[in-house]
Amino acid sequence: MKIETERLFITEFDMSMVESVHINSLDEDNRRYVPDEVFETTEEAAETVKFLMSCYTSGEGPLLYPVLLKDNTYIGFVQAVPFDDGTWEIGYHIGSNYTKQGYATEAVTAFLPVIMKQIGINEMRGICLAENNASTKVMERCGFIKLYEGIGNYQGQERIICKYVYRERYDCKRENK
Repeated sequence: MKIETERLFITEFDMSMVESVHINSLDEDNRRYVPDEVFETTEEAAETVKFLMSCYTSGEGPLLYPVLLKDNTYIGFVQAVPFDDGTWEIGYHIGSNYTKQGYATEAVTAFLPVIMKQIGINEMRGICLAENNASTKVMERCGFIKLYEGIGNYQGQERIICKYVYRERYDCKRENK
């Protein structure tokens, strides 16, 4: 996968990104909202990057892609994660040094149509903690619709969550054909 936006590249992992993956995973927001995506050592990050690279060829998820600035600085990722019931969930993380600049919204907006076409779906789910204002704003800015806010399972614990859905949009000309 190779997607280019005004400020970003979304591409595939290679082992040169391991150190950046490790460092970005350690920020406080990651620890707070997605602790299973924290890599305490570069070895843990390397093991995960190798696994994620194997998913590109196997076609099995998660399908996770690094987000780079135009100077090739790794700043985070976007991903599509499959569930047993055939649904998929969006995921994303931008390292704390790069937040509040619209990078997550830019990356998710570019990623959605490409990944949905690639995996053959017309609906993508999203879930986050209700207190994660940054994540709720990204989903809403990217066209996700909130379906639910309340108690639900998040990372194996009962928490107050928001559930969203994004549906592929068709223009009127295409729908009327």
